[in-house]
Amino acid sequence: MATPSPRGAENRGPDGPDPAARAPAPSAVRRWRRRLADEREEAKVYRDLATRRTGEERQILLGLAEAEERHAAHWMRLLGDEAGRVRRGAARMRLLAFLARRFGSVFVLALAQRAETRSPYRSDADATAAMAADERVHEEVVRGLAARGRARVSGTFRAAVFGANDGLVSNFALVLGVIGGGASPSTVVLTGVAGLLAGALSMGAGEYVSVRSQRELLAASAPDVRDAHALLRELDVNANELALVYRARGVPAAEADRRAAAVLRSGDPRSLGGPDGADDGGHDVVGTGLSAALSSFCFFASGAAVPVVPFLFGLGGASAVIVAGVLVGLALMLTGATVGVLSGGPPLRRALRQLAIGMGAAATTYGLGLLVGAAVG
Repeated sequence: MATPSPRGAENRGPDGPDPAARAPAPSAVRRWRRRLADEREEAKVYRDLATRRTGEERQILLGLAEAEERHAAHWMRLLGDEAGRVRRGAARMRLLAFLARRFGSVFVLALAQRAETRSPYRSDADATAAMAADERVHEEVVRGLAARGRARVSGTFRAAVFGANDGLVSNFALVLGVIGGGASPSTVVLTGVAGLLAGALSMGAGEYVSVRSQRELLAASAPDVRDAHALLRELDVNANELALVYRARGVPAAEADRRAAAVLRSGDPRSLGGPDGADDGGHDVVGTGLSAALSSFCFFASGAAVPVVPFLFGLGGASAVIVAGVLVGLALMLTGATVGVLSGGPPLRRALRQLAIGMGAAATTYGLGLLVGAAVG
């Protein structure tokens, strides 16, 4: 099927501008080559991701790759003999392709989602209206795939991010507080190590209890479909309470009646699994108590160790505080940017927000330590 003609260009044929009518400007040729290289890189990303998936997700990713290859063919037609040698895509697209080959993780899908969001085709007169619409649809498709991945890692990831951030902020604030109070370097190290161990153990235990409790609540709310086959055979087709099951789950009355009738006709007990006729997947979203506890413990400990490192290497006074502040600031920005990437938000804004919150808490504790130290002294 022929690709629709570009928007806003003059002297065009059915497949784009007529090369015989007017030679393209050098700037246009450079832009078309850049678009071609980026589309090829993007198709490569989706094909590499597809090799790490199975079933429906694999087919979706292959479909996206084929669409990007159609877009690449459009730029090839415009370039004609000007296509030249195969060029490399933009640096961010090459990085995305590298990550897809090495990891194939939810991070890559989140980055791909941002890449689709920044598509230039809506303002590019040489792109077709169909291509611009494709990119908008691709954004939603990748958003859906990324959401699946986020759901699979959300429990452990949440514990990891919160653990690292809490370790950084709380122990840095603790260290600055005792420094402000006039503590000796050895006391600072002892306080930092004690804060690391106490906080990591507390976070790990808290996460385990929290996740276990949440899973137990979900289990108590999950539909009980044991012996469902026998139950469906015994229900009165004309007067039964099966529709009430759906209404109790928030389904409107008319729709509940329709679903109840469909279940009775099919005799399929899987339709009783949830409000949308599916089994409850909340347990996968929450994660396991042990994995969340271990993740929280390890990441809190790693975060809490950062502000203590300069003191362990013999630094003291203002130099140790400055080095610790720089290390903690970089780590806070890294955790903030990671959350931004996974959430589909702007990484820099999330990083700066994390930095401001962490440094604000540490500065407050340092000020209080100065006041307490002055009062005690």
